[in-house]
Amino acid sequence: MTWLTWRQHRHQAYIAAAALAAFAVLLLVTGLQMASQYRSALAACTASHTCGTLPSTLTLGSPVLFILVTLTLAVPCLLGVFWGGPLVASELETGTGQFAWMQSVTRKRWLTVKSGWVLLGATVWGGAVSALVTWWSSPENALRHQNFDVGKFDIQGIVPMGYALFAVALGMAAGTVLRRTLPALAVTLGVFAALRLVIATWLRPHYMSAITTVFSVVRPATPAGSYWLLTSGAVGPGGQRYSSGLLTINNVPIIPRACRTTFSQGVRGMLSCVRDHGFRGYLTYQPASRYWAFQGIETGVFVFLAAALIAVTAFVLLRRDV
Repeated sequence: MTWLTWRQHRHQAYIAAAALAAFAVLLLVTGLQMASQYRSALAACTASHTCGTLPSTLTLGSPVLFILVTLTLAVPCLLGVFWGGPLVASELETGTGQFAWMQSVTRKRWLTVKSGWVLLGATVWGGAVSALVTWWSSPENALRHQNFDVGKFDIQGIVPMGYALFAVALGMAAGTVLRRTLPALAVTLGVFAALRLVIATWLRPHYMSAITTVFSVVRPATPAGSYWLLTSGAVGPGGQRYSSGLLTINNVPIIPRACRTTFSQGVRGMLSCVRDHGFRGYLTYQPASRYWAFQGIETGVFVFLAAALIAVTAFVLLRRDV
């Protein structure tokens, strides 16, 4: 069965290997250039004590490269559509699976070997792309502190391996249930995109309880590193929060009337007056130290979902007449 699986999927493997090799060469060449540029800029600003302005003055790489790297968001989905979707559906649609089962190959062995190799290949391929992107992005991460940003978090670290595993398992399950290749591809694409959006938007911020810091409006607090800012605003004298900001909410001033005449003294004078009237600022955020914990939690979520889909595939295929 291993030999048969290789014969059936060797062209996909060749194409994936060639694409990965080309991508690796591109990121290796440009990544070394970016790393050298960042080290030189960091050394220069350290000598002149101007590193605080480095994120606004230094541009690494080209916009085209960053767009290309961001497009690796689609890699797990493509694996699910083109590897997972047809894996079982095409066999059921053409009837070739029955031929294998008649040659002393049981359905269980057929499914275990075929799905095992394809799932492993997708996970390794997704991990390889993620490793390249993570290494390539390290100067930009150090400069911008954007590790938690959508489009950064999703293409670096270990989560792309979980996405790839889930996408292929989703394609297999859709193909097994629908028994047709094209509908399975469409369902895989739609469900994968929708679930990723739901988790990134509503579930991910709540993996761990966020931290809220209250500070003087005269001396705003800035958490260290690549923290994830969830909300910010002002806390009034009575403890009420204004998440739209300190100066206004819905274009209505919320600062004390006595402080509205201090604009002529500058921003600092006005903020000092606001502080004296009991107003403070606050930030609700996920600290940078939780980055790998969030990566592990999200990877675990998708691995769990992949396991459930593999179980569905096995249950339907082994118990249903084909």
